[in-house]
Amino acid sequence: MRGVYKGLAAFALAMTVSGAALADGADLAKGKKIFARCKACHTLEEGGPDRIGPNLYGIIGRTAGTKEGFKYSDAMKQKGADGLVWDDDTLMTYLEKPSDMVPSTNMAFPGLKKEEDRHNVVAYVESETSPE
Repeated sequence: MRGVYKGLAAFALAMTVSGAALADGADLAKGKKIFARCKACHTLEEGGPDRIGPNLYGIIGRTAGTKEGFKYSDAMKQKGADGLVWDDDTLMTYLEKPSDMVPSTNMAFPGLKKEEDRHNVVAYVESETSPE
């Protein structure tokens, strides 16, 4: 019986997390289109390979710089040690201009200027990478 409750709790958490970005009117199709720029460096699928950047599966709720097997910059590891955890808000801030949030990051991406674009990408990534 305890397993049933754990399963229900995990499902409720996943629905809450997934629903948070979508409730704000995110467009997943637009997010997917924008994320195409990110595919050279990142994969989304569970067990997917790291590339220049880490695989992003399970990023929501993960402490920055801690994905096992990926070699992060010292700056990103320090941000994680300082308590940076990825969620909708922190990803929105990071994707605006990564080097502002994590000076000396290895991520060369300049950022997404439009808040709507960031919102759609975050919602898309979240929808594709949150464990069910």
